[in-house]
Amino acid sequence: MSTDATPIRRGPPWPRDVDRILLDEIDSTSAEAIRRAPAGPTWIMARRQTAARGRRGRAWVMPEGNFAASLIWRPGGEPAALALRSFVASLALRDALADMGVAGLTLKWPNDVLLGGGKLAGILLESPSPGTLVLGIGINLIAAPDPAAVEARALRPVSLLAGSGLRITPEEMLDRLAPAFAAREAQMQAWGFAPIRTEWLAHAAGLGQTLTARTGTDTVEGTFEDVDDTGQLVLRTAKGPHRVAAGDVFFGG
Repeated sequence: MSTDATPIRRGPPWPRDVDRILLDEIDSTSAEAIRRAPAGPTWIMARRQTAARGRRGRAWVMPEGNFAASLIWRPGGEPAALALRSFVASLALRDALADMGVAGLTLKWPNDVLLGGGKLAGILLESPSPGTLVLGIGINLIAAPDPAAVEARALRPVSLLAGSGLRITPEEMLDRLAPAFAAREAQMQAWGFAPIRTEWLAHAAGLGQTLTARTGTDTVEGTFEDVDDTGQLVLRTAKGPHRVAAGDVFFGG
């Protein structure tokens, strides 16, 4: 694993008591994780997906060479804390990439990782049964979707290769991501959401700037002021603070 310049140092070891399954092709790694329902934490990675999906049922384009994997596990704790794992995951992915020397990474609420202002990775969190979480992560390692194919006003997609010059295989990415996620999950288990929230905000895209949040029922414009202790986006509007529990966020008014 290397760039055209300095070789990247070896990453941390694979986390204990976490299994991994590598597949050539599958419809969706998250769907396969739900079908298999393993007893312990398990990463499932596929080199090709035929029916990948993103948030709100949107299709996720995945050329071969890009990264697609899902982690299924039972984290325990309060049900309200389960959804906060999207922050744990995006922060862990940033950790893994930054450790490989990638600069210009930011985090977009609620669960995207940006590189140079473009969308590099998406995260999808599902709970197929009480207490069970499936964390799906897609990363544009080699190629990004055609900008014309993405939703209007959505961020331009970018690939890791084009944005940083780093060429890495999906297997190598998983070897970096799994330990990074295990470390952040251990932090969440030990100390709760507060330190995750603080670190996430330190890398948040658009903090202090005007955002437009679109939910299933309305559209709200305001200044990105905070993420509260339940993971909700806090916008400062003319009518006062407005909290958004879920929705699509666009930069600018």
